[in-house]
Amino acid sequence: MSQRLYAAVVAGVLFVALIVAAFALPVPYVVYSPGVTVDVLGERDGKEIIQVSGHQTYRDDGEMRMTTVYVTRPGRGVGLVDAVEAWLDDEKAIYPYDAVYAPDETEEDSRRESAVQMVSSQDAAIATALQELGYDTKPVIEVLDVTAGLPADGKLKVRDVLVQIGDTKVTTPQSVVDAVDAAPADKPLRFVVLRDGKRTTVEVTPTVVDGDKRIGIVPGPGFEFPFDVHVGIPDSIGGPSAGLMFSLAIYDTLTPGSLTGGADIAGTGTVTAAGKVGPIGGIQQKIVAARDAGASLFLVPAGNCDEALGAPHGDMRLVKATTMHGALTAVQAWTADHDADLPACTSSKAAG
Repeated sequence: MSQRLYAAVVAGVLFVALIVAAFALPVPYVVYSPGVTVDVLGERDGKEIIQVSGHQTYRDDGEMRMTTVYVTRPGRGVGLVDAVEAWLDDEKAIYPYDAVYAPDETEEDSRRESAVQMVSSQDAAIATALQELGYDTKPVIEVLDVTAGLPADGKLKVRDVLVQIGDTKVTTPQSVVDAVDAAPADKPLRFVVLRDGKRTTVEVTPTVVDGDKRIGIVPGPGFEFPFDVHVGIPDSIGGPSAGLMFSLAIYDTLTPGSLTGGADIAGTGTVTAAGKVGPIGGIQQKIVAARDAGASLFLVPAGNCDEALGAPHGDMRLVKATTMHGALTAVQAWTADHDADLPACTSSKAAG
């Protein structure tokens, strides 16, 4: 074999190897795809998703769907072929990896954050729905997450209301951190909590992890409610974006008649305890998921309106939601008349 032919063969092999590597190695992007939708007014494993104790409930026809997206997991990236396919698909979206995840974020970090956000989202949604019905809710500090394998595991539970730690009364999440930091390591520390409305005392022994004293909980704001409301969403679904739909479904469950009028309504949006609706990620993919599930109306956070207008929504009507009360009013108006004049998404871009 001549040197020229040998060089050509080697170059060809290297070229093929580079092409294969380019397609096989992950690129630093994240793909968003339409996810599942869940009828919050429906059942899961034979039980109503919205469980209420201490108040009459009303079960009616119709669906109130929360929407989700499938997102590439942290630390993985996507293949070049998948990235190109997502870029060409108007029902998917692709974003730079560092626009979605922190550089050192792990799957466990992401799971924990999503779980905390889900608990906070449900609590805010319950507070919003009850306040809309005229009930008072009392702010408290509660356990939002318990880390497996750390001292609090098996002793404290998610939604335990933190009353006192040692001699320190709990008033803020920081007061929990300060009380643990001030306690001796490897000695039991007394926690007084409200669990299911009953005062309970448990002992948790702090341990030192990476130079810090820890017990393995995430404390955060919560509420005491006049009666118990529980939203039984699968653990595989996390994040804060279903808050608006939770609040509307809870309101519907606690009031006579059907808020949906027997129709299929979907939407998304975070919600604060004061009822303000906030924007979320993946709005276009959530709209596609709702369209494919057969929804007739979709509630769009005001901050997502520009993106939502570019989504292939078919015949599904898009309605702008700024507050839970405004969304409730819009749904009631639409239920009475599907041609009613409702708040609509309009582009914020100036006409050229």
